[in-house]
Amino acid sequence: MSDFWKRFIPFFTSLQLTVVLLALSIVLVFVSTLDQVNLGIWAVQEKYFRTFFVMWFIPGTNVPIPVFPGGYIIGGFLLLNLLASHVYRFRFSWKKSGLVLTHGGLIILLIGELVSGLLQEDYQMQLQLKEPTNYSESFLRNELAIIETSDKETDTVTAIPETLIKPGASLQTAALPFVVKVRDFYPNAALEMRPEGSNAPASLANQGVGPRVIATPIAMTYKSNERNMPVAFVEIVGTDGSLGTWLLSPQLALDQSFTHAGQTYTLTLRIERRYKPFTLTLTELRHDIYPGSDIPRNFSSRVRVQNQNGSDDREVLIFMNNPLRYGGLTFYQYQMDRASNHSVLQVVRNPGWPMPYISCVMMSLGLGIHFLITLAGFITRRFATANKPGAA
Repeated sequence: MSDFWKRFIPFFTSLQLTVVLLALSIVLVFVSTLDQVNLGIWAVQEKYFRTFFVMWFIPGTNVPIPVFPGGYIIGGFLLLNLLASHVYRFRFSWKKSGLVLTHGGLIILLIGELVSGLLQEDYQMQLQLKEPTNYSESFLRNELAIIETSDKETDTVTAIPETLIKPGASLQTAALPFVVKVRDFYPNAALEMRPEGSNAPASLANQGVGPRVIATPIAMTYKSNERNMPVAFVEIVGTDGSLGTWLLSPQLALDQSFTHAGQTYTLTLRIERRYKPFTLTLTELRHDIYPGSDIPRNFSSRVRVQNQNGSDDREVLIFMNNPLRYGGLTFYQYQMDRASNHSVLQVVRNPGWPMPYISCVMMSLGLGIHFLITLAGFITRRFATANKPGAA
């Protein structure tokens, strides 16, 4: 054990390790910046920074090979390097208090990025004038929703994440009295109505709108202003056998229903939702521009916040750089369409959001203290040298 520590401590406290990790981080940032043109910002974050290794896939296969350390590896080793150096090599004194404070801020910054990478959630809330809304939608993810609509007062929703929807998968939960079999799945596809006399292959779907629609797989998009639209062919298998196969996609606005054991269900592949214990109602929206131009001067949405338990009922104005913080979430003004009385809020849940601010304050204060201590020492030495006997 002693030999292990003798090797562990010099390795993690060495300045050479710091230099190597900083060089690797520069390469990672440079390559990811170039690749952002192809993948977009969301995919780049997942591929390069929120991973232990950057993977390369063998052409024509799904076999991944690690080719470079990812953000978690580089950031984790930097954190260990900084902590180990302070514990084993750094001796605290008031003259070094500024450096301690600066390094403490850097540690909080690294931990804050880890917390954000693991726990941050970004959604959007679509608001129509005078219509209450109690859920937000994901920017990237989708879900298979099976909704029991037999009860006139309440719908029972079973949501299955898109990550589980794979060709050949059989999905069942305690809430469903049947099995959902995925016959096929396209991560991104274009839909068109099947023309009369079409020679296109018959659809896998034999229920709903599926037989009348042609689904064509297309390349996935990674642009920030575009969205992948998946298509799933889903078969429902009950105790008495198959009830049919449906074509599902977020592009379809029609409800597709079936009956099983006297209960009515609706099938939909939709954008992933997160329901809230409160509602937001858009009461007013403004899109002001500077006179004589089309340059925007103000985007704002006035919303009414109503908690389900009746403990909160108030109106709040949301505009650029003035978000609403409520229920552990932050609501930013994101998009707006004044002509259709439509406003979109970006909804962010990030438990680590205060940490970068704390880090910046600590590092700024630490560098300021270190500068003043160094300046005071320099002035003192110059003063002492000037007052020595025989000094010119």
